[in-house]
Amino acid sequence: MGAKTARTLQTEFARTPLAAGRAWERALLVGVALGRAGKAAAEASLEELARLARSAGARVIGTDLQSRGRADPATLIGSGKTAVLAQRCTTDDIDILIFDEELTPAQQRNIEGAVGRKTLDRTQLILDIFARRARTREGRLQVELAQLNYLLPRLTGKGVLLSRLGGGIGTRGPGETKLESDRRRIRSRIQSIKRGIDDLRRHRNTNRDARSRAALPVVALVGYTNAGKSTLFNAMTAASAAVSDQLFMTLDPLVRRCALSKGQDVLLVDTVGFIRKLPHTLVAAFRATLEEVCQADLLLHVTDATSEDRASQDAAVRAVLEELGASNRPCVQVINKIDGLDPARRAALAAVDAGGVLISALEGSGLDELRQRIARHLGLLPQRRRLRFSAADGEAIAAVHRVGQVYAQEVGEQRVSIDAEVPGWFVERYRDRML
Repeated sequence: MGAKTARTLQTEFARTPLAAGRAWERALLVGVALGRAGKAAAEASLEELARLARSAGARVIGTDLQSRGRADPATLIGSGKTAVLAQRCTTDDIDILIFDEELTPAQQRNIEGAVGRKTLDRTQLILDIFARRARTREGRLQVELAQLNYLLPRLTGKGVLLSRLGGGIGTRGPGETKLESDRRRIRSRIQSIKRGIDDLRRHRNTNRDARSRAALPVVALVGYTNAGKSTLFNAMTAASAAVSDQLFMTLDPLVRRCALSKGQDVLLVDTVGFIRKLPHTLVAAFRATLEEVCQADLLLHVTDATSEDRASQDAAVRAVLEELGASNRPCVQVINKIDGLDPARRAALAAVDAGGVLISALEGSGLDELRQRIARHLGLLPQRRRLRFSAADGEAIAAVHRVGQVYAQEVGEQRVSIDAEVPGWFVERYRDRML
């Protein structure tokens, strides 16, 4: 019963943003630029919020960017600006306000009470998109965990959200007894979800161990959302991962074998895209999935060459990698979508980003160079070596035959000597097991 009630609350949370009312809800986007230097960044972030809103099914009617010295603790934007927005909501027939900052529970309640319109923040909008896109059981559990963690501190007072859920009588919010009951049920559901995710993590670790025994290096695609990772994944693996210009099309990691050249195979992993102001609740909830990034032998940081905001997008990706503990992984910068640049801009980009690989995943240009770069980084070029293992180490001996060209093998009572041509990465991976 407790889990059912928590799931009901979570389902209502997921439905609240953009499913109620009209098929295409009319949205007004609100941004705040704090300080003198924050306006340009706030404008770029607001443009991105518009793309997020459209991905969630909203019709963006307009935007409103306010410059302030500091955030107002009651409404973020101040009582005067809140009154202006209330009038605009009536004039422009607005259904929903979407703020580009994370609102505190009190701020969200105060704004909704003042404007009389459903009010969301950036975090809730992203969670809504994730809820719509999750397909696997693991993905759905991770989204639900993030949603419930977001919802829990908002179960207070005369909250409009719980009034929508039918918790109160008339216009009143639920009483404290009901609130405490809801909190207990949600906490119970959170613990249940965490146990389920832990079970799936153990299963994923088993699969990862199996891939390790297959002696294939793992290459993970990371990057800002909509940078073209899935298009690159399809181009290099002949897969058919969903591709769209909408944000967050890939939530669940995909793993496929990728042949760089004859005898040089890797496992390529496509992962969820990152974004500025990515909610910490999502990073925490998706940590099990993103362990694929932390365990990869090489990261390919895919970036959009056509983006005017590429520097800050790349910085956002690096920040998330650092939060995951993956900032020290070997990485190759892959500058995608060069088909959208004229020759002069391509030449300028090549001069500035000399260490990156310029490609068009859509057209296939630059992929041969990328494959060669991956092979060099992973030490895939073959080496003729004399390898010695314990006779009991059947796994390592089998791996030599699987990935290398064996010329001779001598079997003794205690050890096995193999004359073989193997990739450089294999030598490094098995060095501590050699005699």
